[in-house]
Amino acid sequence: MKARRAAMMLALAASTWPAAPARAAGDDTALGTSRTLMLPREGAAYGRAQHGPLPLAPGEVVLTFDDGPHAENTPRVLQALKAAGVRATFFLNGEPLLRHPALARQVQAEGHTVAMHGFRHHNFAGLPPQEQLADLQAMREAHRSVLGGEPAAWRFPFLSESPALRDTLREQRITVFSVDVGIEDWLPGQTPEVLAERLLQRLRERGDGIVLLHDAQEQTAAALPLMLRRLKDEGWRVVHLQWPESSTQPTLLGEVP
Repeated sequence: MKARRAAMMLALAASTWPAAPARAAGDDTALGTSRTLMLPREGAAYGRAQHGPLPLAPGEVVLTFDDGPHAENTPRVLQALKAAGVRATFFLNGEPLLRHPALARQVQAEGHTVAMHGFRHHNFAGLPPQEQLADLQAMREAHRSVLGGEPAAWRFPFLSESPALRDTLREQRITVFSVDVGIEDWLPGQTPEVLAERLLQRLRERGDGIVLLHDAQEQTAAALPLMLRRLKDEGWRVVHLQWPESSTQPTLLGEVP
């Protein structure tokens, strides 16, 4: 595992990326997606809050959204991402996925990566192992029935990781995601300006990494256009995550098609 991650870092350092990012049509001022990082299906774990870092260069960020799909707020998030030419990773819960299957398919159809956040939003560290495994199975079945294919990544609700489920995810080659930068966008009563400034300040402190946001939150949907403009103004570059259907080695891609 360490050798494989080292190879990813060397490939990243040796690569040059196209100057032109993917942007909304006709909008040269949009943030865009700088590149796509395709990860192997290997049951790894990323996010410096609990694990090691993704192979990112300084100034690169990965935008992730938890807790959707939400009938009112997820479409607003998708609209803001589309306007900015940005692709993100959505960690969906199984119950809202089944309630809003067309919206989940829209997330996928617009080029975003869909991953798992538990069928229910449990604190997994407090559940018996058999209930943890049953939730994972229900989540995978919901993903298959609505979106097809096998999901490749998982984020624990509340970041409450458990040894039993970590072992199972590793065996099933499902990568676990923690975070590098969180902005507490779930706390009530926050303006777009407050959320955007907190995001930029924490990115300046960290230098790169996985950003945790919540598309189920109305205030996050309201703040996202400003966040994306501020990221563009300060020169941050967005990296999109993908996984192949089956792979044993990492692949680094340049410009998003």
